[in-house]
Amino acid sequence: MPTPRLLERKGLTARLSVVLLLLGISVFINYVDRGNLAIAAPMLKDELGISAAQLGVLLSAFFWTYACLQVVSGWLVDRLNVNWVLAGGFFLWSAATAGTGIVHAFWALFALRLILGIGESVAYPSYSKIIALHFPEEHRGLANAVISAGLVLGPGFGILIGGTLIARFGWRPFFIVLGLVSLLWLIPWLRWMPASGDATHLNMSGAPNLSEFLRLRSAWGTCVGLFCDNYVNYFLITWLPFYLVRERHFSMDRMARIGGAAYLLGACFATLSGWLSDRWIISGATPTRVRKTFTGGGLALAGIFLGLSAVRGPAFSVTMLILGMVFFGVSASNIWAITQTLAGPQAAGRWTGFQNFTGNLAGVVAPAITGLVLNRTGHFYWAFSILTAVALTGTASWVFLIGPVEQVVWQKKLHSEPVSP
Repeated sequence: MPTPRLLERKGLTARLSVVLLLLGISVFINYVDRGNLAIAAPMLKDELGISAAQLGVLLSAFFWTYACLQVVSGWLVDRLNVNWVLAGGFFLWSAATAGTGIVHAFWALFALRLILGIGESVAYPSYSKIIALHFPEEHRGLANAVISAGLVLGPGFGILIGGTLIARFGWRPFFIVLGLVSLLWLIPWLRWMPASGDATHLNMSGAPNLSEFLRLRSAWGTCVGLFCDNYVNYFLITWLPFYLVRERHFSMDRMARIGGAAYLLGACFATLSGWLSDRWIISGATPTRVRKTFTGGGLALAGIFLGLSAVRGPAFSVTMLILGMVFFGVSASNIWAITQTLAGPQAAGRWTGFQNFTGNLAGVVAPAITGLVLNRTGHFYWAFSILTAVALTGTASWVFLIGPVEQVVWQKKLHSEPVSP
């Protein structure tokens, strides 16, 4: 057998380190903003006098525009300056968050959640484009883990701090202050964003069109896998606070502590998993083995532990919820590293856009299905069972449907699965 190739370890430049930190902060804000309505859900439901099914529609509204615009956003970041596309989207979603705290009608809230989805639709195509352009393979695990840590810390902060503040001051001031303060992120981003000459991949020769992309088995594997990961994620973001308060009968303060602790541990393990995956690749392991182990194995364990959380009493439930969040962080750490390697810099934006479009349909499906199941059964048992089945389906997709994790050679006529360039 050939001896595994050891990669030379090179550190990130100071500027790239700052860029990565700012991307992590932006996704943190991103997920606070998309999950904050769920934290306010018990109060909001009573204030507006809506049913659980209507609440599910309101919670899913963000994903209607967010998912549908992913393909457009992916095209934009491949064609325009990705730094400014990200900045524009960030401004729009922060303004929508502040506006949510002002309006009082159900349909006005619904419209602002749609606008929030428009703004945030540029985020992940931009992250993938920037990482694919500037971060080598042996640093993509950590780079994506920082993004994943922000993904997990955002809802955790929202539940822990947001839940506490909402319990004391109401939900409207929280939305207004959060939206306005978030805009401050734009100041350091405009100062430290990557150089403009590197922000657009100008050589588009050989880049794929949609039909070429759709003929790739691995492309569909990443789409199905992300849908299943996102089903777990958005179930937790949209319904976990309601579940802990109404079914487990925790106070808002205790719900905030439990949810915050679970998300914090998930973020820590996401970062640790990204670092470990890079070290494993540097030691000679293939990206295929490393990325699939973390992504598929983590999702399977997350689904099993979360499913078990619905079958016993409160103490057992909280333990299983925390373990489920830990392994969700493990899975999330390597998802986009797979996409960035397969797509390469030429197609990172559009691949991420299409994958995020199909994957984020879970944000429409998961809240709505959970609301319907809750209306029909009166409890969360079957909702958690569906989550476990979806998670195991996602594991099969990451492990078996995706081929080797190697960059695709894009051609005008696509004849085979990915091969090494």
